[in-house]
Amino acid sequence: MFRKVTFLMGLAIAQTAILNFANTALAGSVTLKVYPLNPQDAFPICPTEITVTEQSRPYYEGGYTIDGKAQMGWLTREFKIASTDQFSVIWVAKLQQKYRNCVASAGIATKNNEPFQSHSYIRMRFTKGNAYLILDMTGMYDANRLTPVILKNEVKDGNPTWTWAGTD
Repeated sequence: MFRKVTFLMGLAIAQTAILNFANTALAGSVTLKVYPLNPQDAFPICPTEITVTEQSRPYYEGGYTIDGKAQMGWLTREFKIASTDQFSVIWVAKLQQKYRNCVASAGIATKNNEPFQSHSYIRMRFTKGNAYLILDMTGMYDANRLTPVILKNEVKDGNPTWTWAGTD
């Protein structure tokens, strides 16, 4: 009886470890590098990078789904959706006072701490006291050469959230 209980406890611990590893492996950070329009200009102040989070949902046959969010209260006020269509969504927010004169753009530099060499489907621009976060599937394609689809674009607690998916 003792062996059976010990075995079951060990099995439960192993299952928990596997699930924790799987959940950790699914979550990831996307770092956007900020490129000022005029790097010689000492003023305005711009951030050097922005980090957003994307997380893969558990795999399902035929495709994949990615959930994302950007928490940028340190940089901006509350976001709102500025425009959306079948291929992209643009969120906009007023920049915090410190960054209000920043004129720059940003694109994906790393994903999960690895250099990112593909199409930057998440971008930003800073102009006229605003920050624009852009999720854009234009030019992207999945394994079946189809354009990934934006399933959801929202603002939760003042922050952009999104879901997009593709086929495999």
